[in-house]
Amino acid sequence: MPELPVVVIGAGPQGLAAAAHLAERGIEAIVVERGDGAGAAVAEWGHVRLFSAWPELIDDASRRLLESRGWQAPQRGYPTGAQWVEDYLAPLAEALGDRVRYGTEVTGIARVGRDKVVDGGRAQQPFVVHTRDREGREERISARAVIDASGTWSTPGPAGADGLPAIGEIAAGERISYRIPDDVSALAGTHAVVVGAGHSATHAVLRLSELTRRAPGTRVTWLIRRSGVEGVYGGGAGDGLPRRAALGSRARKMIDSGVVDVVAGFRVAEIAAGESLTIRAEDGREIPGVAQIFALTGFRPDLGMLRELRIALDPALDAVAGIADEIDPNLHSCGSVSATGARQLAHPEQDFFIVGAKSYGRAPTFLALTGFEQVRSVVAHLAGDHEAAARNDLVLPATGACGGAGDYDSANGSEVAGSDIGGCCAPAPVLQLGTRPAVDPVLSDHSVNILA
Repeated sequence: MPELPVVVIGAGPQGLAAAAHLAERGIEAIVVERGDGAGAAVAEWGHVRLFSAWPELIDDASRRLLESRGWQAPQRGYPTGAQWVEDYLAPLAEALGDRVRYGTEVTGIARVGRDKVVDGGRAQQPFVVHTRDREGREERISARAVIDASGTWSTPGPAGADGLPAIGEIAAGERISYRIPDDVSALAGTHAVVVGAGHSATHAVLRLSELTRRAPGTRVTWLIRRSGVEGVYGGGAGDGLPRRAALGSRARKMIDSGVVDVVAGFRVAEIAAGESLTIRAEDGREIPGVAQIFALTGFRPDLGMLRELRIALDPALDAVAGIADEIDPNLHSCGSVSATGARQLAHPEQDFFIVGAKSYGRAPTFLALTGFEQVRSVVAHLAGDHEAAARNDLVLPATGACGGAGDYDSANGSEVAGSDIGGCCAPAPVLQLGTRPAVDPVLSDHSVNILA
């Protein structure tokens, strides 16, 4: 009987890279993607530009596969999300051919004939991946191993400061966005509020600040949970990602100019809806007359599909337990991520791995380079090449001088636990976004803790 395939969840940068490594080693792969095309989550922030340059956004095995078909890698520049998809992810998915299945959602993963409680013969049973397509058709796919590269883009953090939606936040949902805006012209002459202090929030504030100059009467308020604003400036000139350093510099200039009202120490407890929104803090302060809220407080993993698997996650970060100490913003904001391979990503469920932004849980320090190294090591492990799996080929850019999160109520440290990693000058998540050309393109490559 032929060997079962490896199922990869997600056709984003890490999922497609995993499939390319599997193909290079002669291992059958099935990539299951909920969206309608490669890099579907990246395409949702296609209007923004990445912090990382082209050479840092291309996986080695993927490059070899594409170059065998006559593709030439871009050598310089900082692509937008749309360019990353068009010039790299879409051609890579095409090269992988029918290994990639679109419009198919994974609803659960288990061991054949074993729920989570059963010990007997567990490791000897293959995985069974339950899926549902756009027409509601369900399927069971048997697999020798599963790589979850589904990202975190679909589960943004709430505006509420305690990790749960604020009172009234769900009811006011039509006037709350959890994404960096593209066109803000409809907000001319209104009052917009940004909640959060990471790169995504900084970008949104910069974009809205341009509107205040073009449209008199436009107001922008920036709500930061931490007691001071220093954290939003990042690593400054010492940041190895110059585009990200420029974002922090512009934020400093914008705050100093007084174009935006910055309210520090504001922890959202309630959002009251009427003709306009009123935002109330835990300490009783109010921000009235709000037309639109942009809640940009980070992302978190969706763990629902993993409920029948035995997985090891950090209790604070929802990150893979084996890498949590190196990426925990409570301890530091410049994790070197010296160990990020198959051994550190392993779970009690043998041959199941979480890679990419999802492996970082709520931590905001993920880069595409990190994910490419993860999948290289994991696939080497699955191929039985344990020497290659143990090797660490990851080289990250320097990220400037910065320390740990410190005291949550102090003015300088980062906010933690999936909130606003404002002081973090470690590598920005692949889904965290930057700015449009009107402000000078600057972006991270997360992700956002996006997706990807």
